Amino acid sequence: MGLYRLGVQELLGMMRKGEATASEVIKSVHERIDSVEDRITAYVTRSPEEAMKMAEKADRDRKAGVAGPLSGIPIAIKDNMCTRGIRTTCSSKILSNFIPPYESTVTNRLLEAGYVLTGKTNLDEFAMGSSTENSGIQVTRNPWDTQRIPGGSSGGSAAAVAADECIAALGSDTGGSIRQPAALCGVVGMKPTYGRVSRYGLVAFASSLDQIGPITKNVGDCGLLLNAISGRDPLDSTSAPVEVPDFSSFVGREIKGMRIGIPKEYFIEGMDPEVDAAVREAVRRMEGLGAVPVEVSLPHTGYAVAAYYILCTSEASSNLARYDGVKYGFRTGGKDLMDMYMRSRAEGFGPEVKLRIMLGTYALSSGYYDAYYKKAQQVRTLIKNDFERALADVDILVTPTSPTAAFKIGEKTDDPLQMYLADIFTISVNLAGVPAISVPCGFTSGNLPIGLQLIGRHFDEGTLLQAAYAYEQSTDWHKRRPAL
Repeated sequence: MGLYRLGVQELLGMMRKGEATASEVIKSVHERIDSVEDRITAYVTRSPEEAMKMAEKADRDRKAGVAGPLSGIPIAIKDNMCTRGIRTTCSSKILSNFIPPYESTVTNRLLEAGYVLTGKTNLDEFAMGSSTENSGIQVTRNPWDTQRIPGGSSGGSAAAVAADECIAALGSDTGGSIRQPAALCGVVGMKPTYGRVSRYGLVAFASSLDQIGPITKNVGDCGLLLNAISGRDPLDSTSAPVEVPDFSSFVGREIKGMRIGIPKEYFIEGMDPEVDAAVREAVRRMEGLGAVPVEVSLPHTGYAVAAYYILCTSEASSNLARYDGVKYGFRTGGKDLMDMYMRSRAEGFGPEVKLRIMLGTYALSSGYYDAYYKKAQQVRTLIKNDFERALADVDILVTPTSPTAAFKIGEKTDDPLQMYLADIFTISVNLAGVPAISVPCGFTSGNLPIGLQLIGRHFDEGTLLQAAYAYEQSTDWHKRRPAL
């Protein structure tokens, strides 16, 4: 078996025992990328020479006895996190040649942990989308069926992990952008509590919703990555001064007696029957492990999509005002300054980004602010209260991650509302700021992965990892690999 097929923990064990070197691991991963990337197109930018230098340094550190906790592990980074000296595009023409002069906090922490950067992965432009079809560079394909989407917006990261084009990856999640592609690609993806992981150096989409998290081949690896990137950061005023436990210590604990809430609003008409059946079977499996299922209600769930798309577009309108063609990024000519601004933005931004900027600008405009933005913030509070009430009675919530498996490329591009509804089960989590994880829980009759979402209390990622690992180990869904 090629080294590229292994997980983080397995490779760390082999490198510690001298059974493999970091240089051998990255060579194996590069060979894998060379053999399948033309069918997946997960990467926007690759850095093979830089990766080999990082791997050689990891080998030297291990020999010297100073190896970090992720020393020599090849990890892909979603291309909306700044990497010093390496192009960061957000998959947008407007940032097509932007090379950051500084490192994001998460990638800096990975550098300290000894990781090896395989490259920057594709996304929906500025993370605005659920299918990676909105990328201004290329469409990424699902490794399980290359005629289908990998999910979004972290589609490149999820596809790269599923196709073994890296050992793990980072994504960002504003309304489901880690969990939904993880579910559709058959891998593990976690959105931590808002404030658990620093957003410094993450190119902003919606600042009160964005959160960085890991995408991995199994739950144990997820805990290791979360250990490396979590913690208070003075460079990010929204990062919380909360103690970071050793998340790996939760992995392997039994779930006997754990109360798992089943929100009735998440099992709805219109959901794919195969998804419904797989998730219900997963609940029965957890019950067999000793968990106690309890029906709960999140009564304001029906308002989540509307509230989310007012809030995220409003914040996008504000955040993306900085791209004016002057300070950095794409710039075109014009007869005067205002004309240059308008032309640069018109040519630099793609259709979905323009749509969201216009929606957000409208929602924030004089006379409409109270009717839209203020009302959406009030709904957000109600949704957050729903979660707090439900999670006071149970330890975690269990839901589907996505209402369907991966759909075909182009199937929903003409219907934005259908595309927005793809995130119906993930959006509320971001509005409430709570943590959630998606793990594989089955396959459709067409051999497409299905994801199970576990939702926890604020800053209680440990319990999520405990429950997710117990479920994962009772099945073999996570061991399946697409035939590429």
